[in-house]
Amino acid sequence: MKIPKDRVRFNVGGRVFETTSTTLANAGRNSFFGALFNENWTLKQPNNDSFSHCEFFIDRNPDCFSVLLDLLRTGDLNIPPNIPERQLYREASFYGLLDHVRSAKWGQFDGNRLRHSRSVTGQAPGDGTAIRAGPDGGCCVAHGSVVHVYDWIMEEYPPLNLDYQRVNDVGWVDGESIIISACEKLGRGDGGMGLFSKSTGELRYKFQVCHENQVKSFTAGALSTSSDYKIFSSCKGRSNEYGIGVWDQVTGKQIDFFYESPGWSLGDADKLQWLNGSNCLLVATLFPRKDNCYISMLDFRDKRMVWSWSDFGAPITVDEKRVRDAIAMEDNNAICVVNEYEDLGFMDLRMNGGSVRWSSRSRMMKGKLSDEPCYPKLALHEGQLFSSMDDCISVFCGPDWVLTSRLRQSNGGSICDFSIGGDRLFALHSEENVFDVWETPPPPIS
Repeated sequence: MKIPKDRVRFNVGGRVFETTSTTLANAGRNSFFGALFNENWTLKQPNNDSFSHCEFFIDRNPDCFSVLLDLLRTGDLNIPPNIPERQLYREASFYGLLDHVRSAKWGQFDGNRLRHSRSVTGQAPGDGTAIRAGPDGGCCVAHGSVVHVYDWIMEEYPPLNLDYQRVNDVGWVDGESIIISACEKLGRGDGGMGLFSKSTGELRYKFQVCHENQVKSFTAGALSTSSDYKIFSSCKGRSNEYGIGVWDQVTGKQIDFFYESPGWSLGDADKLQWLNGSNCLLVATLFPRKDNCYISMLDFRDKRMVWSWSDFGAPITVDEKRVRDAIAMEDNNAICVVNEYEDLGFMDLRMNGGSVRWSSRSRMMKGKLSDEPCYPKLALHEGQLFSSMDDCISVFCGPDWVLTSRLRQSNGGSICDFSIGGDRLFALHSEENVFDVWETPPPPIS
């Protein structure tokens, strides 16, 4: 039998492993093993010995190395019971293989194949405000004035205690930074927005609102970000600073402000959503924050409202159709809304001020609300529509948005918020300080 010329030997903690450069190349250029190759992916020879005698010594755990080497060979992750998962993740981080481990541990996101992975109980007092999925599979959770940040193996970083009245919203700017909006604290001028390091809690920027060339204190609300490094927030000030502020993510400087027009609502917005295709911002102020609902699309390039809808003036008899959440669906030229019974409604973005086309296909929950219900939330991810109701999340698919599956983990009561990202779904419960983690299992090995 001919001996492969690309064979390489490792001595890891006293145990010898042999593999090939082809297998090691699966780790990628930015991994520990990638540094062993030249620009042509030929293994470097550290000395004048023959290639077959080349051996690299690594002073690390050999049991974990065996698991990771098998992962590079087969794409399958098999963790023996004698190896703690956290120890394996630490070793994977050393070799630059965390992304490989994540990809092998759970598959590409599919709402119809999600399985409950774990429930995480926190220590913060008070009901949860918001949960946001991070790009790397971690998440952050706001409880009162505290934000808890978790990495992808659900280990918690030092919490962010803001000493403000309340955190209104929280979001990820990138894999390392978190943006937090908070209420203004009367008599102190605190509040507004800040950009924090997820791991250290260091405040990197405190965003300011300037009105008539003066810095104003304000309450920041709903948040959104764009692909060109802009941060958007609904703002309420003491003077006329009601509207949507825009800041540069890199410099922290305010670059724009869309003022609220009379008879409309922007500064109290419950939800912001940036649309990359149309370069517009969805702004939704919803019942019961206001007596009426206001949904609009803002174009900051020429400072105008390009689409709007409100139920102002609608008969009282349609209260059961009050909009509780809204989301833009660019590919469908539509806005999807939901009421407290999880009835879905759709509005055409090509028609300004049109009516809602309601559909009652989902739950038929009329008259069966729990004593302390949470209002439904909506999310759109890779062509699938998600809606929360009580302790369940429904998944809708296809051109007619047919209900295809439901996710339920009855631990902690109703779901007050949920978020999708990093190939995971996180659901925050209201009655207990707990959130659920849902993952898609990896595809079976054929």
